[in-house]
Amino acid sequence: MQPASGSDGDDGRSVGDGGPQRIGWFRYFFDEDRWEWSPEVERLHGYEPGTVNPTTELVLSHKHPDDFRQVADTIDMIRRRRQAFRSRHRIRDAHGNVHFVAVLGDELRNESGEVVGTYGFYVDLTAEERVHQSQMTTELLRIAERRSAIEQAKGMLMMVYNIDEGAAFNLLRWRSQEANIKLVRLAEQLVADFRQANHSGDLSRARYDQLFMTAHERAR
Repeated sequence: MQPASGSDGDDGRSVGDGGPQRIGWFRYFFDEDRWEWSPEVERLHGYEPGTVNPTTELVLSHKHPDDFRQVADTIDMIRRRRQAFRSRHRIRDAHGNVHFVAVLGDELRNESGEVVGTYGFYVDLTAEERVHQSQMTTELLRIAERRSAIEQAKGMLMMVYNIDEGAAFNLLRWRSQEANIKLVRLAEQLVADFRQANHSGDLSRARYDQLFMTAHERAR
């Protein structure tokens, strides 16, 4: 295992220091107890890509002590129940820097349709909520009034997850590819879903997570 150099752009920065947002994917195979990390997730944990083989032990070793039990219980739960999950917690990278992350996982199925693991993404978040729910609602509605579907969806994801434009587009593109659905159709569904959530007053971050990961099912 080789820690990533702190001099390489975004590496070695804590979330609250104004560094760029990072998004990366992961996969976890239950029976093999095997993890796969994208290069972005490796860097998020402080390692150069290709220099670490993630294990459950390694994953847990990076959790903030105050969040360790929550994450350990979540991993145990998804192994037993084989279901989707979401988590918000802190990690310590190989350099000791603390990152606030959102992790969202969906069911990973084999060719027979059997759930064999979970897959999803990490979002590197800031330490504080910058936007109150009322401000978020106003901004989401403003975005929806004047942009195309993809631009609207990007803007909404930027507000909900507090990420930059490039990260929002990468998130949309990743979900489009994983769900095998056209990007514009996915964006249209997300915009409709987010508008409905605002109209109904259901503005919890967990609700937005659920809408994002299941939008492709309603867009068929």
